[in-house]
Amino acid sequence: MPRKPNYDRDDLIERARDLFWQRGWAGTSLKHLEASLQMKPGSFYAAFGSKDALFELALDRYAADGTERMKTLARTEGPLPALQKFPCMVISNDTAPAKACMLSKTLLELQAHRHPLAKKANTHLLKMEQMFAELFAQAQAAGDISAGHNPRSLARRYQSDVLGLRVSAEREGVDAAAIAGEIADGLARL
Repeated sequence: MPRKPNYDRDDLIERARDLFWQRGWAGTSLKHLEASLQMKPGSFYAAFGSKDALFELALDRYAADGTERMKTLARTEGPLPALQKFPCMVISNDTAPAKACMLSKTLLELQAHRHPLAKKANTHLLKMEQMFAELFAQAQAAGDISAGHNPRSLARRYQSDVLGLRVSAEREGVDAAAIAGEIADGLARL
């Protein structure tokens, strides 16, 4: 009878997510993963199969966590206030291993190599864009923003602004909080 693993799979995926988020796909070796997860090679392969398989699980976790944070914010604050608060929230998360978005980092790193994980990252980014479009449509229905705007166009611009903000937050000498405030102020004028 096979032994039951003595590890928490969700915890391992979260630790791997943070390592990949900080170091990127190419910058994270199997040795880094084994050390961070405190697993021997045989246990690692038995648990996850490959580095790519674990990276995909980490991407999925990252995307699910981000989606849930935004949905929770929208439920508690309403669609437009959630969209206004989200940029500041993502750059002020001091427990995150990086300010830049893991999905965009993955897309930029792996797209040139036509790596399947780049397509996976893009799929998650498109889902996030769709969620933003739905929130803009809800804000329109509530009368919080003008009906003359296309929610999909607003979502695409918003996502671009937030991704740029997150890159700027990685740079020294950039007041990312001020930029987040400008994004929020811009939404108030729609």
